[in-house]
Amino acid sequence: MHVGDEVEAAYAEAQARGLDIVHPLTQEEWGVRRFMVRAPDGNVVNIVSHVD
Repeated sequence: MHVGDEVEAAYAEAQARGLDIVHPLTQEEWGVRRFMVRAPDGNVVNIVSHVD
């Protein structure tokens, strides 16, 4: 599996489940690919993978 594929799969699943995505899937200039979702308890969860 290619680096970042796990994050992209998690993003697709979050969208399919209708989760509140508070930060879209983004490749940051400091070398990470990430997105953020709001958990049912209100906390924001950062889903991240380092890009080589």
